[in-house]
Amino acid sequence: MDTSQYLEMFIEESKEHLQACNEHLLELEKNPSDIAIVNEVFRSAHTLKGMSATMGYEDIANLTHKMENVLDLIRNSKLHVTAELLDVIFIAVDQLEEMVLDIAVGGKGKLDVTDTVQKLHVIETGEEVPVAATTVEMKEEIESAQENWLSYDDYELTVIHQSFEQDYQTYEISVQLREDCLLKAARVFMVFELLEKMGDVIKSSPSVEKLEDEQFDNTFYIALVTSEPKDDVQKKLLKVSEVTEVKVNPVTIEQIKNRQNSELQKVVETQELVVQTEDTSDINDSPRTSSEKSNPSKANQTVGNKTIRVNIERLDILMNLFEELVIDRGRLQSISEELHNNELDETVERMSRITGDLQNIILNMRMVPVETVFNRFPRMVRQLARDLNKKINLEVIGADTELDRTVIDEIGDPLVHLIRNSLDHGVESPEIRKANGKPEEGTVVLRAYHSGNHVFIEIEDDGAGVNRQKVLKKAISKGLVSQEVAATLSDKQVAEFILSSGFSTADVISDVSGRGVGLDVVKTTIESLGGTIDISSTEGKGSLFSIQLPLTLSIISVMLVELGEEIYAIPLSSIIETAIIKSSDILNAHNQKVIDFRGKVVPLVFLENVFDVPRDSKEEEFHSVVLVRKGDKLAAIVVDSFIGQQEIVLKSLGEYLTSVFAISGATILGNGKVALIVDCNALII
Repeated sequence: MDTSQYLEMFIEESKEHLQACNEHLLELEKNPSDIAIVNEVFRSAHTLKGMSATMGYEDIANLTHKMENVLDLIRNSKLHVTAELLDVIFIAVDQLEEMVLDIAVGGKGKLDVTDTVQKLHVIETGEEVPVAATTVEMKEEIESAQENWLSYDDYELTVIHQSFEQDYQTYEISVQLREDCLLKAARVFMVFELLEKMGDVIKSSPSVEKLEDEQFDNTFYIALVTSEPKDDVQKKLLKVSEVTEVKVNPVTIEQIKNRQNSELQKVVETQELVVQTEDTSDINDSPRTSSEKSNPSKANQTVGNKTIRVNIERLDILMNLFEELVIDRGRLQSISEELHNNELDETVERMSRITGDLQNIILNMRMVPVETVFNRFPRMVRQLARDLNKKINLEVIGADTELDRTVIDEIGDPLVHLIRNSLDHGVESPEIRKANGKPEEGTVVLRAYHSGNHVFIEIEDDGAGVNRQKVLKKAISKGLVSQEVAATLSDKQVAEFILSSGFSTADVISDVSGRGVGLDVVKTTIESLGGTIDISSTEGKGSLFSIQLPLTLSIISVMLVELGEEIYAIPLSSIIETAIIKSSDILNAHNQKVIDFRGKVVPLVFLENVFDVPRDSKEEEFHSVVLVRKGDKLAAIVVDSFIGQQEIVLKSLGEYLTSVFAISGATILGNGKVALIVDCNALII
C-alpha cells in the first residue's frame, strides 16, 4: 500500500500523541498511583506504534513497543512509578519527537535508540539482552499486525478494474478453520485449488508463503476474481474438510479505493478500541482526564465540529492575496473621494464592508492557540527543576488564548529565556524558601489573556524577586548608570536593567544562565514584533514579567500623518492620543525639549530631525503631536498634520534595509504612494 498520501496526517497525529504522552507523564509523576493516567499514556503509545508500523518507520515502532511494555507493567501493578523510571520514558518520548520531526523535514525517521531500548528492557525484565533480539520480535509483531488487511497495489487494482470491464466479479473471502485443525497448510492448499478452478486468486492475507508455513491462527483472507455467483463460491468452500465458516463479500473498485484512502485512520481507531476494551474495568470507572476537563471542546470535537487540516502555506498565500485586495480597496476609496459619484461611493462602501468581514475570517483562520507554544514548558520546567535541585510547580492559565501564527512562531524562544530566568534567578532552593517561611515548592505561573487588540503573556513567580543592590552594582560597573543617578531610580527602573545587553547577575556561568544574552534577546524579539515587555518585582516576594503583543502583524491600524511632502504611518497600538500644542508650551530640560502632559514631563521627538526631512526654517505657532507609549515611558512625536486612521498592509523593506532606524516597514496607500511605518519603540529612550 502506498503510504505517502498519509504522511502529513501521520506527522500531525504523531505530534498530538507525543504531546499527550508528555502531559500525562507529568500528571503521573504527581499522582504515581493513578492507573487512569497510565492508561492514557499507554493508549497514545499504542496508537503511535500502530501508525508508525503501518507507515514503515521501524525505529519509532520499536521504541514505542518497548515503552508500551513498561507502561503495561505499571498499569498491572508490577512496576512502581519513580522519577528515575520516568526519566527513561521521557528520554524515549524526546527521541520519538526527534524522529517524527526528522520525518517532517523529509528524513527517514532513523535514530540510534539502542541505549534507550536497552534501558527500557532492563526496567521491564531486570536483565540486559542483545537489543537485536527485541528488534526481531518487534518486526514480527508489526508484520502480524498487518496480516489481516486485504490492501492492493496499483497492479492488483488494474487487474480488478479490467475484470469489471469484462463482467467478472471480485470477491473478498474470509475462511475460518477449526481451532483444533491439524495440517492447516494442507487445508489452505485445498481451498486455493478449489478457488483456482473458479477464477483467479489475486491476493491473500497472510501471504502465500506464511500460509504454507502455517504462520497464521485459524482465519485467512483471499481476493478472487470470478464469474461464479457468490452463493456457489460459499457452498463449494464449505465442503472443504476442517473449514467451519466462509464469508464472501463482493467489492467494487470504488469501495476498495475508498477503503484504502482511509486505511490508516481505520487502523488507528481499531487500535484505540482494542486498548479501551482491554482496560474497560479501569477506564470506564475512571473520571474524565484532566485534559478533557480543561479543554471540553477538544474532548467533544468529533461530536459537533467539522474540521479539516489546511496546509499553512495555503493560508499564507490566501493572506498575501487579501493584502493585495486591501491595497486595491484603499485605491478605490481614494478614487471614489475624488470623483464624488454616488453609485461608485455605494459600491465602494459595500466592498469595504465585505472585505472587512473577509478580513476577520482570514485573520481568525490564522489564529493559533498559544497552547502550541506553552505545551513545551511543563517538560522543560520538570527537567530544569531536577537539574537545579529545586521544587517548582508550573501553572498554565489561558492556554486557549489565540495569536496570529506569525507571532506564535517568534514568541517561543523569548518565553523559554524568561521561564529559565524565573527558575534559576527567581525561585529559591527548598532550603532557602523554608528558612524564609515559604513553602518548599515554588510556583511559576504562565498566563495568557486578551485585552483589546493585544494579547498579554505573563510569567510570574513567588521567588526572591530582583535584588536591587546586586543589579545596581552590576549596572554601575558596566557604565549603564552613575552612582548618583542610581540612588534616585525606582525599583521598576532598576529591574529593567536586567534586559540590557550582556547583563547578568549570576555569580557562576552555568548551562542555565550567566552569559547575559537571554533577556536581551527577549527584549529585542518582543519589540521587533511590535510588542513591549514590562517588569514588576518585589524583593523577597517574587517577579512578574508582562509581555504585550499585537494580535496580528500582517494588517494593522495606523494613524497617517504628514511631514513635509511625505506621509508616515504610526501604529495605533502605540498611540495614546493626539493633540495640538502651542510653541510657548514647549520647555527645556537637560538639553531636551519637553512638554507637560497632565502632570508628566514628556520629551518631544521632532520627526523631521529623525528622518532629515528638508523644511523651511520658519517658526510655527502650533504643533501637531502624537503621544505614544512604550511600557511606562511616553514621548510626543511632532508632525505637520494628521490625515486620519486607516488599516494598512505591513510590507517588509527587504533584506537590504533591515536596520533602518525607527522604520519597521512600509505600506502602499490608496493613491499608489509608499508610506513608511514609524517604529515608536526606537524613538522612546
